[in-house]
Amino acid sequence: MGFTRAELESFRDVEVPDLLPAAGQPLRLLFVGINPGLWTAATQSHFARPGNRFYPALLRAGILTSAIDPAAGMSDEDRDVLRRQGIGITNVVARATARADELTATELREGGERLRALVADRRPGVVAVAGVTAYRTAFGEPRATVGEQPGRWGASRVFVVPNPSGLNAHETIATLARAYAEAARAAGVLGSTPEP
Repeated sequence: MGFTRAELESFRDVEVPDLLPAAGQPLRLLFVGINPGLWTAATQSHFARPGNRFYPALLRAGILTSAIDPAAGMSDEDRDVLRRQGIGITNVVARATARADELTATELREGGERLRALVADRRPGVVAVAGVTAYRTAFGEPRATVGEQPGRWGASRVFVVPNPSGLNAHETIATLARAYAEAARAAGVLGSTPEP
């Protein structure tokens, strides 16, 4: 599946629904993107842009046991693989843009409040926010670094993990996998043995 630039632009400001286990089912690990990109909005599948390293990193970390390629849209089976493990995906800001730097600080802070409300309601074991710069703005933590954060949101542990976008060029699938595996182990999604 491919899109022209004009087709992608038509998805600007479109929202992508959260991918969450059914109400009453455990949410062990909640991955949080900054906001949907245009390709994600077009396919209604999180982290869908070709070249995004989110799903390859999950596979490398052992969180997934088979590849998911959402570029043409995730199948219900793909979504269920994540839900059965207690994994959810949401965004700080719901509206799609071509680049995350199109978001305002106010949008990020308001999105942070919405995310905290979702966490209070669903009580994931671990929240993993992908992108330290957006995290700093959204949650008023200008000195935050990648890794587990010192405070909890209620009972939820909070991690900042690297953004899997291809624009984050100093990260590789291997380094992303290590960071995602750390959050997944803390959530009980992976065993306690570090992944290679």
